[in-house]
Amino acid sequence: MKDLLLIAAFALAGAVCAGAAGAVVLRLVRHRSVAVSLTVVASVTVTAMLAGTLAVARAMFLSAHDLWVVTVVVAMAALVSLGTALVLGRWVVARSRALARAARDFGDGGSFLAPDGAATAELAALTRELAATSAKLEASRARERSLEASRRELVAWISHDLRTPLAGLRAMAEALEDGMATDPARYHRQIRTEVERLTAMVTDLFELSRIHAGALALSPSRVSVYDLVGDALSGADPLAREHGVRLVGEEVAAVPVEVDGKEMTRVLANLLVNAIRHTPADGTVAVAAERRDGAVVLSVTDGCGGIPDEDLPRVFDTGWRGTEARTPPAGAGLGLAIVRGIVEAHAGSAAVRNVPGGCRFEVTLPAAAGQGLPGGSGSYGP
Repeated sequence: MKDLLLIAAFALAGAVCAGAAGAVVLRLVRHRSVAVSLTVVASVTVTAMLAGTLAVARAMFLSAHDLWVVTVVVAMAALVSLGTALVLGRWVVARSRALARAARDFGDGGSFLAPDGAATAELAALTRELAATSAKLEASRARERSLEASRRELVAWISHDLRTPLAGLRAMAEALEDGMATDPARYHRQIRTEVERLTAMVTDLFELSRIHAGALALSPSRVSVYDLVGDALSGADPLAREHGVRLVGEEVAAVPVEVDGKEMTRVLANLLVNAIRHTPADGTVAVAAERRDGAVVLSVTDGCGGIPDEDLPRVFDTGWRGTEARTPPAGAGLGLAIVRGIVEAHAGSAAVRNVPGGCRFEVTLPAAAGQGLPGGSGSYGP
């Protein structure tokens, strides 16, 4: 037992000396290639075994022949270990460099293509993460391109829509200043109308900028959908009468929702104004609200004749106004973008689809817990 402990002590002393030297070398080459580190580790392993073997051999007073045999065996093991470490290190380095080139490509604006061939578990996991990051980056670039295109279109449309009323205001002001206006009162009314139009456009731009900046402050409270629809229909009734359009509220239940009443009234008002302007005289705009799969769905159906299928995904984009037939006489195509922004701020969603004779805009909101609220349920009619 004593001899065994002595052998273990000599072997441990030799291995510790080799390990300490290897640790110093690893620290010196820590910024070098992984192939160098693997070679050092293999060398430390073999050196530790050789140092322990030599220490034990000398303590046991082996013959020169036996010591030479042990040394040759250890040397052969060292050669195999170092060769294996070098091959493995070169393979890992080659895979890492290929991965670095692929990452550099998608970082410069391209897409990530995983290098061919097998890889270690860690490099394979890194490849998957880079592929997922590349997909997210590409989606972000696509959104940025879409937003930039919408922003350019919006600037062009806003410039056009502002130039027209401003030119009219300037002409009317000059006519009044020169005393050339035959009916000053009519000019004053027209000036006021144009100013109100410009004010509405500026208000929409300000609201949209707050939404995009994430500065839309909501004050949610528990309200009934029935009351929201009733207020929106009352506000849109004068415009509907002016255009000869009937407003109908069908199957509007008193379902509770947690929303900002002011902002949600604006959502419904924008949808109703949009529907009224695109519905021909003697047409009908219908509003409905129902509970569906734990959510509340408010819908506004118009008689616009439908929207081309290729334009449906762009309806809620900033500045979109569709074809000339659907372009309103006022506004800059911001109403539906504001609708989507406000609805998404309430953790909801907005969608549109074609129906026979027109299209239906749907706003989906999370339903508040509990049953219906007082305030009635049923239908609104003309």
